[in-house]
Amino acid sequence: MSGRTLAIGDIHGCDVALEKLLRALAIAPDDTVVVLGDAIDRGPGSKQVIDRLLKLSKECRLVFILGNHEEMLLDALTDISVAAAWLQYGGTETMVSYGGDPENIPPEHLAFFRAAVNYLETDNDLFVHANLEPGISLDRQQVEWLRWTHLTGYEVPHSSGKRIVCGHTPQKSGYPLAMPGWTCIDTYVCGNGWLTCLDVATNDFCQANQVGNLRFGSLEMS
Repeated sequence: MSGRTLAIGDIHGCDVALEKLLRALAIAPDDTVVVLGDAIDRGPGSKQVIDRLLKLSKECRLVFILGNHEEMLLDALTDISVAAAWLQYGGTETMVSYGGDPENIPPEHLAFFRAAVNYLETDNDLFVHANLEPGISLDRQQVEWLRWTHLTGYEVPHSSGKRIVCGHTPQKSGYPLAMPGWTCIDTYVCGNGWLTCLDVATNDFCQANQVGNLRFGSLEMS
């Protein structure tokens, strides 16, 4: 695969951080950008984030992995009980960004969510939103693990030998978590942390926050 493979952690509606990050990365047409889910909710600009990701999909190869927050939005459209819970977990901010009415969500945004994948496997890495159940093949993983199960810190490397790159478990330090066989890049941008993009080949990362600051680093593997 030519170009870079870049993984972006949970954006959570932080549109300023996303735009700042993408400008710093100078995305090229042969790059693959893997967005690890939870692009929406909690932050102020969920609609703007999805608009930007749709634009990005025309600038490179974009892979969007479904997060639990996108799952909640889709379920909320048809289930009032889910809608009530979703609004308490960041959905209110998303609805505000769409003008307060779910009817305002553009069809292309809903199609973007519905076309999301559960995971991506490459030669060296496995990309998921949240976690994987040990000993279960990728195609048999349950939603509870893929989108809802937080890391405990006791995860073991995958049987394939490939690294698992995930989000979902917020790293309130603002720095990615690297442990044997796993890297988590949800760095808490919606909680005054940072939005992280990891170059999986070099282990270098670029980060931006919602006030427009940038910083750079490299993973420290434990």
